[in-house]
Amino acid sequence: MNNSENLSLNRYVHTFGDSLREKYGENVYKISLSGNFTCPNRDGTLGRGGCTFCSVASFAGNNGTGTLREQLFENRNPRARIFLAYFQAYTSTYAEFTVLKKCYDEALASPRVIGLCVGTRPDCVSDSILDLLESYGKQGYDVWLELGLQSSFDTTLERINRHHTFEDYRITAIRARNRGIRVCTHLIVGLPGEGLMHSLTTLGRVLDIGTDALKLHQLHIVRGSQMEREYARGEITVLSLEEYAGIAALMIQHTPENVLYERVGASAAGSMLVAPEWASKRWPVINAITGILAREGGQGSRVRYA
Repeated sequence: MNNSENLSLNRYVHTFGDSLREKYGENVYKISLSGNFTCPNRDGTLGRGGCTFCSVASFAGNNGTGTLREQLFENRNPRARIFLAYFQAYTSTYAEFTVLKKCYDEALASPRVIGLCVGTRPDCVSDSILDLLESYGKQGYDVWLELGLQSSFDTTLERINRHHTFEDYRITAIRARNRGIRVCTHLIVGLPGEGLMHSLTTLGRVLDIGTDALKLHQLHIVRGSQMEREYARGEITVLSLEEYAGIAALMIQHTPENVLYERVGASAAGSMLVAPEWASKRWPVINAITGILAREGGQGSRVRYA
Protein backbone atom coordinates (compact mmCIF):
# COMPACT_ATOMS: atom_id res chain seq x y z
CA MET A 1 0.00 0.00 0.00
CA ASN A 2 1.27 3.47 -0.73
CA ASN A 3 0.98 6.41 1.64
CA SER A 4 -2.13 7.91 0.06
CA GLU A 5 -4.02 4.67 0.70
CA ASN A 6 -2.82 4.52 4.29
CA LEU A 7 -4.17 7.99 5.02
CA SER A 8 -7.72 6.66 4.79
CA LEU A 9 -7.28 2.98 5.56
CA ASN A 10 -5.03 3.10 8.58
CA ARG A 11 -7.84 4.31 10.82
CA TYR A 12 -9.60 0.97 10.34
CA VAL A 13 -6.94 -1.50 9.17
CA HIS A 14 -3.53 -2.50 10.56
CA THR A 15 -1.50 -1.93 7.41
CA PHE A 16 1.88 -3.25 6.38
CA GLY A 17 3.10 0.26 5.60
CA ASP A 18 2.20 1.58 9.04
CA SER A 19 3.91 -1.36 10.70
CA LEU A 20 7.16 -0.65 8.85
CA ARG A 21 6.92 3.05 9.58
CA GLU A 22 6.48 2.33 13.28
CA LYS A 23 9.54 0.07 13.23
CA TYR A 24 11.89 2.24 11.19
CA GLY A 25 10.57 5.72 11.92
CA GLU A 26 10.11 6.52 8.23
CA ASN A 27 8.43 5.24 5.10
CA VAL A 28 9.72 2.00 3.63
CA TYR A 29 9.00 1.27 -0.03
CA LYS A 30 8.88 -2.08 -1.80
CA ILE A 31 10.73 -2.27 -5.09
CA SER A 32 9.53 -4.98 -7.48
CA LEU A 33 12.42 -6.94 -8.95
CA SER A 34 12.70 -9.80 -11.39
CA GLY A 35 15.30 -12.51 -11.40
CA ASN A 36 13.90 -13.73 -14.73
CA PHE A 37 12.42 -16.80 -13.07
CA THR A 38 9.75 -18.97 -14.62
CA CYS A 39 7.04 -21.17 -13.10
CA PRO A 40 6.62 -24.96 -12.87
CA ASN A 41 3.08 -24.42 -14.05
CA ARG A 42 4.40 -23.03 -17.33
CA ASP A 43 7.59 -24.92 -18.13
CA GLY A 44 5.95 -28.35 -18.14
CA THR A 45 7.12 -29.54 -14.73
CA LEU A 46 3.56 -29.38 -13.40
CA GLY A 47 1.68 -28.03 -16.37
CA ARG A 48 1.69 -25.54 -19.20
CA GLY A 49 -0.19 -22.32 -19.76
CA GLY A 50 -0.05 -21.23 -16.13
CA CYS A 51 -2.97 -20.42 -13.86
CA THR A 52 -6.09 -19.51 -15.80
CA PHE A 53 -6.08 -15.93 -14.43
CA CYS A 54 -2.43 -15.32 -15.37
CA SER A 55 -0.99 -13.73 -18.49
CA VAL A 56 2.67 -13.49 -19.45
CA ALA A 57 2.10 -9.93 -20.65
CA SER A 58 0.85 -8.90 -17.21
CA PHE A 59 4.40 -9.40 -15.93
CA ALA A 60 5.94 -7.41 -18.79
CA GLY A 61 6.98 -4.63 -16.46
CA ASN A 62 8.77 -7.07 -14.15
CA ASN A 63 10.92 -8.94 -16.63
CA GLY A 64 14.10 -7.31 -15.36
CA THR A 65 16.05 -6.42 -18.49
CA GLY A 66 18.88 -4.99 -16.38
CA THR A 67 20.87 -6.23 -13.43
CA LEU A 68 19.21 -6.27 -10.05
CA ARG A 69 21.29 -3.24 -9.07
CA GLU A 70 20.00 -1.40 -12.14
CA GLN A 71 16.42 -2.42 -11.38
CA LEU A 72 16.78 -1.14 -7.81
CA PHE A 73 18.02 2.21 -9.11
CA GLU A 74 15.39 2.55 -11.84
CA ASN A 75 12.36 1.52 -9.79
CA ARG A 76 12.99 3.20 -6.46
CA ASN A 77 10.90 6.10 -5.23
CA PRO A 78 13.12 9.21 -5.23
CA ARG A 79 11.59 10.36 -1.95
CA ALA A 80 12.49 7.14 -0.11
CA ARG A 81 15.67 6.37 1.77
CA ILE A 82 15.14 2.69 2.59
CA PHE A 83 13.53 -0.17 0.68
CA LEU A 84 12.37 -3.76 0.68
CA ALA A 85 13.52 -5.80 -2.33
CA TYR A 86 10.48 -7.65 -3.67
CA PHE A 87 10.95 -10.57 -6.04
CA GLN A 88 7.44 -10.57 -7.46
CA ALA A 89 7.20 -12.01 -10.95
CA TYR A 90 6.39 -15.70 -11.41
CA THR A 91 7.86 -18.17 -8.86
CA SER A 92 10.82 -16.50 -7.19
CA THR A 93 12.05 -19.62 -5.38
CA TYR A 94 12.00 -21.75 -8.53
CA ALA A 95 15.64 -22.02 -9.63
CA GLU A 96 18.87 -23.64 -8.54
CA PHE A 97 19.89 -22.72 -5.02
CA THR A 98 23.07 -20.98 -6.17
CA VAL A 99 21.09 -18.84 -8.63
CA LEU A 100 18.57 -17.82 -5.99
CA LYS A 101 21.23 -17.01 -3.41
CA LYS A 102 23.11 -14.86 -5.90
CA CYS A 103 19.92 -12.91 -6.72
CA TYR A 104 18.93 -12.40 -3.10
CA ASP A 105 22.48 -11.46 -2.07
CA GLU A 106 22.76 -8.93 -4.88
CA ALA A 107 19.47 -7.31 -3.92
CA LEU A 108 20.50 -7.08 -0.27
CA ALA A 109 23.95 -5.68 -1.10
CA SER A 110 22.61 -2.13 -1.28
CA PRO A 111 22.89 -0.39 2.11
CA ARG A 112 19.47 1.14 1.47
CA VAL A 113 17.73 -2.26 1.24
CA ILE A 114 16.61 -3.33 4.69
CA GLY A 115 14.76 -6.50 3.79
CA LEU A 116 13.59 -9.07 1.30
CA CYS A 117 10.15 -10.19 0.13
CA VAL A 118 9.98 -13.34 -1.98
CA GLY A 119 6.81 -14.22 -3.89
CA THR A 120 6.27 -17.88 -4.68
CA ARG A 121 3.98 -20.90 -4.79
CA PRO A 122 3.40 -23.06 -1.69
CA ASP A 123 4.84 -26.14 -3.42
CA CYS A 124 8.14 -24.55 -4.49
CA VAL A 125 9.84 -23.81 -1.17
CA SER A 126 12.63 -26.21 -0.24
CA ASP A 127 14.28 -26.55 3.15
CA SER A 128 17.47 -25.07 1.72
CA ILE A 129 15.60 -21.94 0.63
CA LEU A 130 13.94 -21.62 4.02
CA ASP A 131 17.35 -22.00 5.67
CA LEU A 132 18.69 -19.22 3.44
CA LEU A 133 15.81 -16.87 4.21
CA GLU A 134 16.16 -17.66 7.90
CA SER A 135 19.85 -16.73 7.72
CA TYR A 136 18.99 -13.30 6.31
CA GLY A 137 16.60 -12.75 9.18
CA LYS A 138 19.32 -13.62 11.66
CA GLN A 139 21.50 -10.95 9.99
CA GLY A 140 18.85 -8.37 10.87
CA TYR A 141 16.99 -8.12 7.57
CA ASP A 142 13.19 -7.95 7.36
CA VAL A 143 12.32 -11.20 5.55
CA TRP A 144 8.92 -12.09 4.14
CA LEU A 145 7.75 -15.15 2.24
CA GLU A 146 4.73 -14.23 0.09
CA LEU A 147 2.69 -17.34 -0.64
CA GLY A 148 0.15 -17.31 -3.45
CA LEU A 149 -2.66 -19.45 -2.07
CA GLN A 150 -5.67 -17.74 -3.72
CA SER A 151 -8.21 -20.23 -2.28
CA SER A 152 -8.29 -22.95 0.35
CA PHE A 153 -10.69 -25.05 -1.74
CA ASP A 154 -8.90 -27.72 -3.75
CA THR A 155 -11.76 -27.87 -6.25
CA THR A 156 -11.19 -24.18 -7.01
CA LEU A 157 -7.43 -24.61 -7.20
CA GLU A 158 -7.94 -27.40 -9.72
CA ARG A 159 -10.45 -25.30 -11.65
CA ILE A 160 -7.95 -22.45 -12.06
CA ASN A 161 -5.06 -24.81 -12.91
CA ARG A 162 -2.93 -24.08 -9.85
CA HIS A 163 -1.44 -27.59 -9.55
CA HIS A 164 -1.00 -27.36 -5.78
CA THR A 165 -3.29 -28.08 -2.84
CA PHE A 166 -4.29 -26.31 0.34
CA GLU A 167 -2.26 -28.89 2.24
CA ASP A 168 0.84 -27.72 0.34
CA TYR A 169 0.16 -24.24 1.65
CA ARG A 170 -0.46 -25.40 5.22
CA ILE A 171 2.82 -27.32 5.38
CA THR A 172 4.90 -24.52 3.86
CA ALA A 173 3.40 -21.76 6.00
CA ILE A 174 4.10 -23.74 9.17
CA ARG A 175 7.65 -24.63 8.07
CA ALA A 176 8.43 -20.98 7.32
CA ARG A 177 6.94 -19.52 10.47
CA ASN A 178 8.67 -22.15 12.62
CA ARG A 179 11.94 -20.65 11.33
CA GLY A 180 10.87 -17.12 12.21
CA ILE A 181 10.16 -16.22 8.57
CA ARG A 182 7.07 -14.07 8.30
CA VAL A 183 4.40 -15.14 5.84
CA CYS A 184 2.13 -12.95 3.71
CA THR A 185 -0.75 -14.90 2.17
CA HIS A 186 -2.30 -13.86 -1.14
CA LEU A 187 -6.03 -14.51 -1.61
CA ILE A 188 -8.28 -13.85 -4.61
CA VAL A 189 -11.91 -12.95 -3.98
CA GLY A 190 -14.51 -13.89 -6.60
CA LEU A 191 -12.87 -16.92 -8.19
CA PRO A 192 -15.15 -19.08 -10.37
CA GLY A 193 -17.73 -20.89 -8.28
CA GLU A 194 -16.84 -19.02 -5.09
CA GLY A 195 -18.87 -16.58 -3.03
CA LEU A 196 -18.84 -14.95 0.39
CA MET A 197 -18.87 -18.28 2.24
CA HIS A 198 -15.77 -19.49 0.39
CA SER A 199 -13.86 -16.27 1.09
CA LEU A 200 -14.65 -16.31 4.81
CA THR A 201 -13.87 -20.03 5.05
CA THR A 202 -10.52 -19.58 3.34
CA LEU A 203 -9.72 -16.66 5.63
CA GLY A 204 -10.60 -18.73 8.70
CA ARG A 205 -8.44 -21.64 7.58
CA VAL A 206 -5.48 -19.38 6.91
CA LEU A 207 -5.84 -17.66 10.28
CA ASP A 208 -6.09 -21.01 12.04
CA ILE A 209 -2.77 -22.09 10.51
CA GLY A 210 -1.19 -18.72 11.23
CA THR A 211 -0.15 -15.91 8.91
CA ASP A 212 1.52 -12.58 9.53
CA ALA A 213 -0.03 -10.59 6.70
CA LEU A 214 -2.65 -10.80 3.99
CA LYS A 215 -3.05 -9.49 0.47
CA LEU A 216 -6.56 -9.42 -0.95
CA HIS A 217 -7.14 -9.21 -4.69
CA GLN A 218 -10.42 -9.09 -6.55
CA LEU A 219 -10.61 -11.42 -9.54
CA HIS A 220 -10.02 -9.44 -12.69
CA ILE A 221 -9.69 -10.70 -16.22
CA VAL A 222 -6.54 -9.77 -18.11
CA ARG A 223 -5.76 -10.07 -21.79
CA GLY A 224 -3.94 -13.19 -22.88
CA SER A 225 -5.21 -15.33 -20.01
CA GLN A 226 -7.32 -18.47 -20.23
CA MET A 227 -9.95 -16.63 -18.23
CA GLU A 228 -10.25 -14.03 -20.98
CA ARG A 229 -11.54 -16.75 -23.29
CA GLU A 230 -13.81 -18.20 -20.59
CA TYR A 231 -15.22 -14.75 -19.84
CA ALA A 232 -15.88 -14.11 -23.54
CA ARG A 233 -17.85 -17.37 -23.69
CA GLY A 234 -19.90 -16.36 -20.65
CA GLU A 235 -18.50 -19.18 -18.51
CA ILE A 236 -17.36 -16.94 -15.66
CA THR A 237 -18.48 -13.64 -14.18
CA VAL A 238 -16.80 -10.93 -12.11
CA LEU A 239 -17.95 -9.10 -8.99
CA SER A 240 -19.29 -5.58 -8.95
CA LEU A 241 -17.38 -3.00 -6.95
CA GLU A 242 -20.07 -3.08 -4.26
CA GLU A 243 -19.96 -6.87 -4.03
CA TYR A 244 -16.20 -6.98 -3.73
CA ALA A 245 -16.03 -4.17 -1.20
CA GLY A 246 -18.63 -5.92 0.96
CA ILE A 247 -16.75 -9.23 0.99
CA ALA A 248 -13.36 -7.60 1.56
CA ALA A 249 -14.72 -5.50 4.44
CA LEU A 250 -16.16 -8.59 6.11
CA MET A 251 -12.86 -10.42 5.75
CA ILE A 252 -11.04 -7.49 7.35
CA GLN A 253 -13.56 -7.37 10.19
CA HIS A 254 -13.02 -11.10 10.82
CA THR A 255 -9.22 -10.67 10.94
CA PRO A 256 -7.46 -10.20 14.31
CA GLU A 257 -5.67 -6.89 14.68
CA ASN A 258 -2.22 -8.50 14.94
CA VAL A 259 -2.39 -9.60 11.28
CA LEU A 260 -1.20 -6.96 8.81
CA TYR A 261 -2.94 -6.08 5.57
CA GLU A 262 -0.56 -5.37 2.74
CA ARG A 263 -3.27 -4.87 0.14
CA VAL A 264 -7.05 -4.84 0.10
CA GLY A 265 -7.58 -4.67 -3.65
CA ALA A 266 -5.69 -4.88 -6.91
CA SER A 267 -5.65 -2.81 -10.08
CA ALA A 268 -4.63 -3.56 -13.65
CA ALA A 269 -3.45 -1.33 -16.45
CA GLY A 270 -6.24 -0.35 -18.80
CA SER A 271 -4.41 -1.85 -21.76
CA MET A 272 -4.37 -5.25 -20.04
CA LEU A 273 -7.76 -5.19 -18.30
CA VAL A 274 -10.79 -6.94 -19.77
CA ALA A 275 -13.10 -6.83 -16.75
CA PRO A 276 -14.32 -5.46 -14.42
CA GLU A 277 -13.89 -1.88 -15.55
CA TRP A 278 -13.66 -0.59 -11.98
CA ALA A 279 -10.45 -2.59 -11.45
CA SER A 280 -8.52 -0.09 -13.59
CA LYS A 281 -8.26 2.29 -10.63
CA ARG A 282 -7.33 1.56 -7.03
CA TRP A 283 -8.92 4.49 -5.22
CA PRO A 284 -12.59 3.56 -5.79
CA VAL A 285 -11.89 0.16 -4.22
CA ILE A 286 -10.07 1.68 -1.25
CA ASN A 287 -12.82 4.25 -0.70
CA ALA A 288 -15.64 1.70 -0.93
CA ILE A 289 -14.02 -0.64 1.59
CA THR A 290 -13.08 2.20 3.92
CA GLY A 291 -16.63 3.52 3.86
CA ILE A 292 -18.02 0.17 5.03
CA LEU A 293 -15.39 -0.16 7.77
CA ALA A 294 -16.12 3.36 8.97
CA ARG A 295 -19.83 2.61 9.27
CA GLU A 296 -19.74 -0.96 10.53
CA GLY A 297 -16.43 -1.43 12.35
CA GLY A 298 -12.81 -1.90 11.39
CA GLN A 299 -10.35 -4.75 11.51
CA GLY A 300 -11.10 -7.30 14.20
CA SER A 301 -14.55 -5.92 14.99
CA ARG A 302 -16.19 -9.28 14.22
CA VAL A 303 -13.54 -11.46 15.82
CA ARG A 304 -14.78 -13.48 18.76
CA TYR A 305 -12.05 -13.75 21.37
CA ALA A 306 -12.15 -16.60 23.88
